[in-house]
Amino acid sequence: MSGLYQFLEEQDLGISTEEFKAAKSEMLRTPFQKVADKYGFRKEAMEDIIKYLSSRAVTQPLKPADDYPLIKALKGRKFIVTAGFYKQQTSKVKMLGIADDFEEVCVVDVTVSNKKEAFQKLIDQYQLNKAEILIIGDDAESEIKYGLELGIDTFLLDPENLYPNAKTTFKGTDLSNLHQAAGQ
Repeated sequence: MSGLYQFLEEQDLGISTEEFKAAKSEMLRTPFQKVADKYGFRKEAMEDIIKYLSSRAVTQPLKPADDYPLIKALKGRKFIVTAGFYKQQTSKVKMLGIADDFEEVCVVDVTVSNKKEAFQKLIDQYQLNKAEILIIGDDAESEIKYGLELGIDTFLLDPENLYPNAKTTFKGTDLSNLHQAAGQ
């Protein structure tokens, strides 16, 4: 993220230093466009920022989280639904070395769609049974919320307890109870 932060520091975003600090923190887990809207980044700066973000790719190997093997070991079909810029998100999955663990990587452009629509598209495309799906995510206001709205069980990974009162089917600070939540 340091390259992005440096690029943003060079832009006139029209926000205070404190707001920029808070926005940087949120960018770690929230799609950029949502953060930009929330903090009111100047529209004049957004065209260059979007162009920059659209061209970015992860080129260095990344290490999956220590408990990723718990996801890999789950039985059944697996899909990644992520939000962001296509090139960046697909290169991130590739550099994590996890692409082959999933049937499909679906990148949602939040300017035109959302994860709920992506979930429904996958359900329809692959003729999935909602009762057999578990959505795993770290954002109670995105994938968890949309999963519940679709009548799907969810597992909120919340290591920092950012969502103490979130509605979810299952919750954990790590993935140690994931197999139990998945009925395995």
